[in-house]
Amino acid sequence: MGTVSKFEIAKMIDHSLLHPTMDDQTLREGIELARKYDVASVCIKPYAVKMAADMLKGSDVMVCTVIGFPHGNSRVDVKVYETERAIDDGAVEIDMVVNTGKVLSEDWDYVTDEIGAIVAVTKKHGAALKVIFENDFLTEEKHKIKLCEICSELKVEFVKTSTGYGFVKQPDGSYGYRGATHDDLVLMRKHSDPSVEVKAAGGVRTLEDTLKVRELGVTRIGATATETIILAVDGKKAGESPEGY
Repeated sequence: MGTVSKFEIAKMIDHSLLHPTMDDQTLREGIELARKYDVASVCIKPYAVKMAADMLKGSDVMVCTVIGFPHGNSRVDVKVYETERAIDDGAVEIDMVVNTGKVLSEDWDYVTDEIGAIVAVTKKHGAALKVIFENDFLTEEKHKIKLCEICSELKVEFVKTSTGYGFVKQPDGSYGYRGATHDDLVLMRKHSDPSVEVKAAGGVRTLEDTLKVRELGVTRIGATATETIILAVDGKKAGESPEGY
């Protein structure tokens, strides 16, 4: 794959272990897989952060977890508490979902104060913050642009497209999501400060997908198909990956 190494691809990946149906054994197997391939991080359910931290001791794989997940509707003080507990348990990266209702209300003071409250905790403890926009719920570019500007002003480490669980009701009554789209990634990279990295989550399932978003300036992806992506660098195939983001 040209000059792109397995190591470079692996260090783009937050191995996602967030699906509600994942039991403890599945989580352990996922953590072991992440350690085997030396990915950037394991993004795991909040209750399992301590387990992941214990299992990943001595490795370069970081522990990441989610806050206000997946809908972002918790009170600010609850999100702050979640963040503090997660860091206490061993998380060094925090993926927080913004309050979509407040974004759509254009209550930018609230949104800024909320993200700022989480930033204060992560900066204090040397943890990285990724702010999840949930772009499927944001139909107007101005909302995404404003979020990029707020995140840049607050000096968060990453802006992130989606949770992978932001399902939108379709005309036929079914629910679906697009996840990380080309246009959204271009917009987020363009309107975020150069110091703010971009994470693509939702729909990045192959090495080809990974390379495409990398070309757009994405430095991290959320993936369940980690083994498939990494083995593809050497032209190998893996078994089916579990459904999810």
